[in-house]
Amino acid sequence: MADERKTQLFEQTAVPRAVMILSVPTVLSCLVSIFYSLADTYFVGMLNDPVQTAAVTLAAPVLLAFNAVNNLFGVGGSSMMSRALGRGDMKTLRASSAFGFWGALVCGVLYSLACFAGMQPLLSLLGANAVTAGPTQDYMFYTVLLGATPSILNVVMAYLIRSEGATLHASVGAMSGCLLNIVLDPVFILPWGLNMGAAGAALATLISNCFAVCYFFGYLIFKRGKTCVCISPRALSFKKEIVGGVFAVGVPASIQNLLNVTSHTLLNNLASPYGPTAIAAMGIASKVSMVPLYISQGISQGVMPLIGYTYAARRIPRMKETLKFTAKLSLTLLTAIALFFVIFAGPVTGAFIDDAETVAYGQVFLRFQVASIPFLAADFLAVGVFQAVGKGTLSLFMACARKILLEIPALYILNALWPLYGLSCGQLAAEIIMAALAACLLLRLLKRIEQGQA
Repeated sequence: MADERKTQLFEQTAVPRAVMILSVPTVLSCLVSIFYSLADTYFVGMLNDPVQTAAVTLAAPVLLAFNAVNNLFGVGGSSMMSRALGRGDMKTLRASSAFGFWGALVCGVLYSLACFAGMQPLLSLLGANAVTAGPTQDYMFYTVLLGATPSILNVVMAYLIRSEGATLHASVGAMSGCLLNIVLDPVFILPWGLNMGAAGAALATLISNCFAVCYFFGYLIFKRGKTCVCISPRALSFKKEIVGGVFAVGVPASIQNLLNVTSHTLLNNLASPYGPTAIAAMGIASKVSMVPLYISQGISQGVMPLIGYTYAARRIPRMKETLKFTAKLSLTLLTAIALFFVIFAGPVTGAFIDDAETVAYGQVFLRFQVASIPFLAADFLAVGVFQAVGKGTLSLFMACARKILLEIPALYILNALWPLYGLSCGQLAAEIIMAALAACLLLRLLKRIEQGQA
């Protein structure tokens, strides 16, 4: 039976409080992955070597591709689990969680093997040259070849645990790894420690992800009989309703991430001719701008279990109240954070590297990138709703429209009109249009739900 406190959270707790209970830990959990990257960038930047910083930037698309697996089994599995919980279908809930865990494990191993087999072509695809290829490969050895599986399991297990309302434990596990990573980074990276440079940052990340996964295993053992999450092979099911239900949301979410990786790789390739300094500056700006981006993503993901539960339980007024409060919270918070980074772009960029040219590039890049965040908040919230209620096709349409129709063409056009600096404006141009599209599609879906047509 479902824990009564979880049922009370989804059904009886005041909406603002329920949203905060679910969203705050989820935001912190989502920030963990960017804190990993920011810690790597910060301590590698202390070497004042743009080549080492560029290596971390060039490897970023390969690490971002982890999210394709995370979304496939994490978003897809957790959406299925939340809706099953709303219906009181515990068998489907356990089968969905087992499928999500084992699918993530197998895909993590296969991803590492594929990258190992195609390392040299992969380096060329990422935009690495004779100067940056070596440090980039060293960084990917620990983060990808050895680290893909624990990194993926860390995120997917957090999703599965969060789907039943246990957002605090999901966040504690992820954040424990983050804190360990921050402690280990300077020891492995800097000259007074092991002096491994970018490779040291990668090794710290590997150890930290392994630690977080161990926490989640410990949680499931300690909560045995009290948690709905099940990773036992005996619960694993390949029935059409399980696989199809997870993939209906997970596949579009995964494709959405692959499109993000494609645009990120393209961005690095377009910036590559301008030299390691420009790449390093772009990398710093991109990672700093991910702080408000991940806050927005965390809010939308945090309310997914509540949206999915109320939708499945046909508590539509509570679902709409949740959406209204979340939209106000997200837009207000993200606008304030974006303004902060616009005003203090110079000092923020300078905190990561003591190189005047890199900082000069980076502060301009950062201002344009964070300007898109308030618009992105509306986009993310709509996609989160589509995923929560099982409308994966709508979220896929949003992803394709954002990247294929808008952002990728904008990168080429703006780079031609304003060389290098135009690259940082592509997301802003795309998100202004996407925010309006997201609002229209979301309002249309809510109307259909109210009429019982969805």
